Amino acid sequence: MTEAKRVPWVSPDVVDDLSEAVGRRWRDLDPMLPAPRDLPDGCMAPFVVAGANGRPAGVGVCRHRQIPDDALDQVWGTVTRLELTPGLPEPDTSAALDALLGQWRDHLAALPEAIGEDSAAIINWPSRDVSGIKALLKHGMQPIAVLAVRPAGRPAGSSDIPPGVVIREARPDDLDAVTELEMGVIRFDAQFGAAIMRPATEALVDEDTRKALTKRPGWVWVAERDGRVVGLVNVQPPEESAWIAFMTRPGTTVYLQTMFVRPDERSGGLGAALVKRAHDELDARGISTTLLHHAQMNPLSAPFWNRMGYRPLWTGWETRPASALR
Repeated sequence: MTEAKRVPWVSPDVVDDLSEAVGRRWRDLDPMLPAPRDLPDGCMAPFVVAGANGRPAGVGVCRHRQIPDDALDQVWGTVTRLELTPGLPEPDTSAALDALLGQWRDHLAALPEAIGEDSAAIINWPSRDVSGIKALLKHGMQPIAVLAVRPAGRPAGSSDIPPGVVIREARPDDLDAVTELEMGVIRFDAQFGAAIMRPATEALVDEDTRKALTKRPGWVWVAERDGRVVGLVNVQPPEESAWIAFMTRPGTTVYLQTMFVRPDERSGGLGAALVKRAHDELDARGISTTLLHHAQMNPLSAPFWNRMGYRPLWTGWETRPASALR
């Protein structure tokens, strides 16, 4: 039985042993998970959970992140993010995670920055690790977003291009249309808490889109009907995807940033055709893994992306504000 108490000090050798055990556990859970990285530097000494034999049964590090006003990432969550990185090696994580979340709750309760409405307590949890879900729910956390993964060559559904539609690489003169579709994704995901509209959002999206459309070879594809852009796929190339690539196994990884089809063009196969075009290009360019986020509560996303060859890899659990952690 794991107890909610601290072990006063943990040697680097013990931390290494824990990390190796977590790695073995992750490999058994999901071959697309990465090898665990070294614990990041936190705002204080790591939390440690003691097992029945007095040895550490798990560790956790709290990091504080403040997203600047000029960063597009501020759209995809709160400004203040208090993130817990856990290392739990046992097959059943429920008791150890419960204890770790209790320590984290007590830590956050003393932090002024955890009180603000634009704050969140965040933990990224392997989607196939069902043993920790009851502990996360017990402490008031909710699943907000899914990080989904597709290995190269994985089969997808039918992708015939609808009659009258042309799919092509986006050009710089598509800026206004592409920006409009990018904003459509944000507005839709804001209904599920996965995005937050801010005063600078449209300007930041316009700037990001302008840069994306100048890349050659291109990484943005659009669907066009009668001269009107009606759908979009936007992919970050490997050199821009390092921020998320460490969340999966080694290889050449890209991040599918946006897929959007105008509401009056949905349910006709256009989205599948767009994604098929992007997948064909990515496979031809030697991309081994594609990642994307979708809102957990979006009723359209999970079925669509499953048909396109994606499945959950990580689930982002949050409480907002951070002080709401129980």
